[in-house]
Amino acid sequence: MTLDLDKALASMRAQLSAYCEQKSINDAIVVGIHTGGVWVAEQVMSAVPTTEPLATLDITFYRDDFTKAGLNPKVNQTLLPAIEDRHVILVDDVLMSGRTIRAAMNEIFDFGRPASITLAILYDLGQHELPIAADIVGERVTLNTDQRVKLTGPQPLGVSIIDTH
Repeated sequence: MTLDLDKALASMRAQLSAYCEQKSINDAIVVGIHTGGVWVAEQVMSAVPTTEPLATLDITFYRDDFTKAGLNPKVNQTLLPAIEDRHVILVDDVLMSGRTIRAAMNEIFDFGRPASITLAILYDLGQHELPIAADIVGERVTLNTDQRVKLTGPQPLGVSIIDTH
């Protein structure tokens, strides 16, 4: 199986544009989750009506597996403008269990109460452990249990399927 990154990004851009128009969302805050989500957000941000620069979120300390042995986090910077009563478009590269998104929403709410959060995902693997679903999906992918999607970048942005054995 091969993944068509350009097609998935184009699909996300089209869906984001239509979604914002349908929901009358103007001047949204686009938030990319470090690291892959930031790379994807940079690629799709042009489809969102906003004057805000790209915001970034590092969820390292919000993860529920942070204290597990062997986790050696590389912490990036969280940069969020005032989000109170604003529409947030949360972008990540892969939705698998939903735990990263849960952690991201917890962090966002620590900064304030947004009017809404829209979830935009490049690849949804359909292996959810939590009741979290994306509003915007570039591509739905079914993988074997020993496979993962690996995004590389930022320039050039690339994607592959890797074996975890």
